[in-house]
Amino acid sequence: MKWPRELRHPLFLAGTVLYMLVAAQKYGGPRFNQWLLPDLVRFHLADLLALPLELTLMLYFMRRWYFRRPSFVLPTSWIVSTWAVFAVWFEAILPLFDRRATADPLDVVAYGVGGIIFWRWLNQPA
Repeated sequence: MKWPRELRHPLFLAGTVLYMLVAAQKYGGPRFNQWLLPDLVRFHLADLLALPLELTLMLYFMRRWYFRRPSFVLPTSWIVSTWAVFAVWFEAILPLFDRRATADPLDVVAYGVGGIIFWRWLNQPA
C-alpha cells in the first residue's frame, strides 16, 4: 500500500519523528532520560509541531473523505482558528482545571510558528 502524499511529506515525517522523540523523553521513563534535550527544545518543540501535524492530518482527511479533491487546501481562516483554539484551550482554560497544565505565552508563539510552517510548506495542492 502506498502512503498518501500528505503523509509522505518530509516535513510531516520529520515532525512525527521529532514529536515521538520528545514524547519518549517525557513519558518513556529513565532509559530515555539519558539524552537530555535543551530546555527550549524540550518545553516548546511539541507545541511547535502540534499544528503542522494536526493540520496535515486534517488536510488528508478533508481531501479523501469530504471534498474528494486532491487540489483542496485548508483556508487560512481554518489555520488561524485552529491556532486560536489551541492557544485559548491549552494556555487559558486548561490550566484553570488541571494542576499539571501551565500557561506559557511562548507556547502560543510556538503554535503560531507551527501554523505558519504548515501554511507555507505543507498546505499545498496535491
